[in-house]
Amino acid sequence: MLDFLAENNLCGQAILRIVSCGNAIIAELLRLSEFIPAVFRFKDRADLQKYGDIIFDFSYFKGPELWESKLEAKPELQDLDEEFRENHIEIVTRFYLAFQSVHKYIVDLNRYLDDLNEGVYIQQTLETVLLNEDGKQLLCEALYLYGVMLLVIDQKIEGEVRERMLVSYYRYSAARSADSNMDDICKLLRSTGYSSQPGAKRPPNYPESYFRRVPINEAFISMVIGRLRSDDIYNQVSAYPLPEHRSTALATQAAMLYVTLYFEPAILHTHQAKMREIVDKYFPDNWVISIYMGITVNLADAWDPYKAAKTALNNTLDLSNVREQSSRYATVSERVHSQVQQFLKEGYLREEMVLDNIPRLLNCLRDCNVAIRWLMLHTADSAYDPNNKRLRQIKDQILTDSRYNPKILFQLLLDTAQFEFILKEMFKQMLSEKQAKWEHYKKEGSERMTELADVFSGVKPLTRVEKNENLQAWFREISKQILSLNYDDSTAAGRKTVQLIQALEEVQEFHQLESNLQVCQFLADTRKFLHQMIRTINIKEEVLITMQIVGDLSFAWQLIDSFTSIMQESIRVSPSMVTKLRATFLKLASALDLPLLRINQANSPDLLSVSQYYSGELVSYVRKVLQIIPESMFTSLLKIIKLQTHDIIEVPTRLDKDKLRDYAQLGPRYEVAKLTHAISIFTEGILMMKTTLVGIIKVDPKQLLEDGIRKELVKRVAFALHKGLIFNPRAKPSELMPKLKELGATMDGFHRSFEYIQDYVNIYGLKIWQEEVSRIINYNVEQECNNFLRTKIQDWQSMYQSTHIPIPKFTPVDESVTFIGRLCREILRITDPKMTCHIDQLNTWYDMKTHQEVTSSRLFSEIQTTLGTFGLNGLDRLLCFMIVKELQNFLSMFQKIILRDRTVQDTLKTLMNAVSPLKSIVANSNKIYLSAIAKTQKIWTAYLEAIMKVGQMQILRQQIANELNYSCRFDSKHLAAALENLNKALLADIEAHYQDPSLPYPKEDNTLLYEITAYLEAAGIHNPLNKGSVA
Repeated sequence: MLDFLAENNLCGQAILRIVSCGNAIIAELLRLSEFIPAVFRFKDRADLQKYGDIIFDFSYFKGPELWESKLEAKPELQDLDEEFRENHIEIVTRFYLAFQSVHKYIVDLNRYLDDLNEGVYIQQTLETVLLNEDGKQLLCEALYLYGVMLLVIDQKIEGEVRERMLVSYYRYSAARSADSNMDDICKLLRSTGYSSQPGAKRPPNYPESYFRRVPINEAFISMVIGRLRSDDIYNQVSAYPLPEHRSTALATQAAMLYVTLYFEPAILHTHQAKMREIVDKYFPDNWVISIYMGITVNLADAWDPYKAAKTALNNTLDLSNVREQSSRYATVSERVHSQVQQFLKEGYLREEMVLDNIPRLLNCLRDCNVAIRWLMLHTADSAYDPNNKRLRQIKDQILTDSRYNPKILFQLLLDTAQFEFILKEMFKQMLSEKQAKWEHYKKEGSERMTELADVFSGVKPLTRVEKNENLQAWFREISKQILSLNYDDSTAAGRKTVQLIQALEEVQEFHQLESNLQVCQFLADTRKFLHQMIRTINIKEEVLITMQIVGDLSFAWQLIDSFTSIMQESIRVSPSMVTKLRATFLKLASALDLPLLRINQANSPDLLSVSQYYSGELVSYVRKVLQIIPESMFTSLLKIIKLQTHDIIEVPTRLDKDKLRDYAQLGPRYEVAKLTHAISIFTEGILMMKTTLVGIIKVDPKQLLEDGIRKELVKRVAFALHKGLIFNPRAKPSELMPKLKELGATMDGFHRSFEYIQDYVNIYGLKIWQEEVSRIINYNVEQECNNFLRTKIQDWQSMYQSTHIPIPKFTPVDESVTFIGRLCREILRITDPKMTCHIDQLNTWYDMKTHQEVTSSRLFSEIQTTLGTFGLNGLDRLLCFMIVKELQNFLSMFQKIILRDRTVQDTLKTLMNAVSPLKSIVANSNKIYLSAIAKTQKIWTAYLEAIMKVGQMQILRQQIANELNYSCRFDSKHLAAALENLNKALLADIEAHYQDPSLPYPKEDNTLLYEITAYLEAAGIHNPLNKGSVA
């Protein structure tokens, strides 16, 4: 019969594609759940007030015309609605496509089942597919994955958020009329009332009513549950021969059964015999299960509303059984931990020892992994509702009887992972060398026999060995027999080798060959080579497969996070711990096999994106754990900075001999040396973790260290900028200069420490400093400018934000979003043209009342010192946005007041006629102008205000350009000269082109002018007054 998964088997390929798609959909849902726009949650009261009238739940569908008419009645709401659409349509569409794919998945599955029943696949029916091993697995997985999808959606994307997103998509998407599935998708994904918040009540008939929203063939559900109840569909029991490991062997199947039972809730409610059978087979000693990639469920809580299920589970949850299981696993974990530690001793795991003790080593691995699994799942905080008294009792009982200590459990996990890693590597190497070694031993054994035959021929001289033709012929025959052993037929070769060993032992006894030590040695060597051949032929790939099955850690995909603090503490104490952690991370990476297996089998294009998602998640976790190294380094760095700036006196160039002791300062210098050594040790620790492939992402420890240092630097610098630039608007005089000086000292401290440490950790300190500080400032400028943009730049669109080295966002303390906005508004406040006067020749602002100096160009030098060129550039960009906003406000006011006011228009026309022609002197000018001013009085206040504000900001921009130009000429004179020359040359060429169009001019697709402008602005080689702002 044709292989079910063969490419030309349409029936097998169809269900394989469906299951592959199911795994990809779950990965996409998990990925998207991290990008839910906060505005859809309505957690913030400000969001609710602002967007409450334009974001609707499904109540919108009861009367869409009514809601739309309310929007149309208010132009400002329409404007907000349009702005919201522009900013969120992309992410809302992505969510909608994910929701649509869930609906399409179940429609495709139902269509496949209908095709099976209608005989579309020749010779295949539902029953025959379930009889096939692969078919049975795929059909069970198809239903189970649909259940997991629905549970993941409800757990990660709240019902109300889903409804708001679907309504937003319906309102904003142009393609909605063509999408006939919209109604079905909304019915499937409408809110269930479920909340993943701790302590939230579970809705009645949940999740079975949710699972019933799209009807599925009942016979199919019943047959799938039947197969899962009775069969070992993945043949896992063979990897776990011991009866006490059965529930672990069937854990994957148990998770599938748990999910699929919700499609037939009658079993959970009333079928007591079936539930007893299920509990006795799958849950006799466990009640916390992992259903998919570490999503855990406590059956004591989940099955509480179902009478039959609850009754059946009572035996398992009986306190005496809980006590028995806890004590058993406590004993097992202690026993196997000492075994593993023994195995991990240097030089213990040799090739001969491993080959002779394969069953013993595998049993130890099984015991370790089963104990880790049970203890991690049954002691997890996330599995127990703190408000449920019975669950609290069970948990306390487990913690007491299992003598649970998270550090000891973590150590067991660490050692087991290391043991597993070493064994796997040894087996992989032995498998790769298996044939070569076997042939080598065969050749050696055969040659020894040939040499002995020669000895007994009397030709080869060997002391006191008489010629013996029988033995000579016999040894030659044995040599031929050894050479005839066939590697490909391992069973026959193994039997024959055993017989040859026996024959060699017998010949030694019967022919009294013991007396000749050299002959005995030859025989012993040959027997040894034959033994090695038997050992080598027994190296089977099945051992690696068993180790892969037994070592599965997918259940801990989320639970491992609870051990992060223990991992970090152990790294802080001993940085070399990182090498052991590498094995644990690789063990965790094996969890990727679960979702990727079917995607790979189906040759699906989703393989890359799903692999990248899970690998990326794991790499992020690795980064999170190892971040303790940069954190500890920075803690030591701060102490070094303090010692260098406050305690250690700089040694002068000339020094009196008797003052040498005072300047030596051995104590503080020893402290600096000690802290520097500690930093070097941390660096060494992370670099010991060789380059590792985690999933499909290569993790380079040097890059990991650099990224970690960057992350810690960004965190600390961003916090210093946020805290350092908060101003009190009522303070007199302004806090601006003192705060800038204080922040400048802090930034200088970071800069100096980086300079000091770069050689000890082998990084480019200055490069990292400039890249990260510029990124922080540019990101904050971008976020501040978002206030003036209709289409906002979201975090995931920003070129400055990064997932690995994120720039933290802080809660705004006033109308500004970031520190750059606060700095800009404080400068505008203290240079307000209503209160101050700018004297251009002195570049200084004076208070108009007291005539005291308020600020001068020194302010911009201070900003340059504190925030660098990026800070000044950012301020200039922000001022440009503010100018545009001011001009837009003035134009809208102009349109409302002047263009709609007939009187004002007539007055201006009369004035125009009176003063025409413009070159002549106006007769009776006093009367004409006073009359016109009186009639247009309401314009001039707003006009004056706009002119003053724009003028004030332009003066500030001039000052910024001056400071940038001055510092560029001073710090980078060659750059300044090169830019000025290039600018002049370009302008000369452009002027020449306009005089003679045949001369060259940069084409439209040439980015030269655009790029050179950025450089010129950064160097202050531009005049802000000559630039136009498009309002």
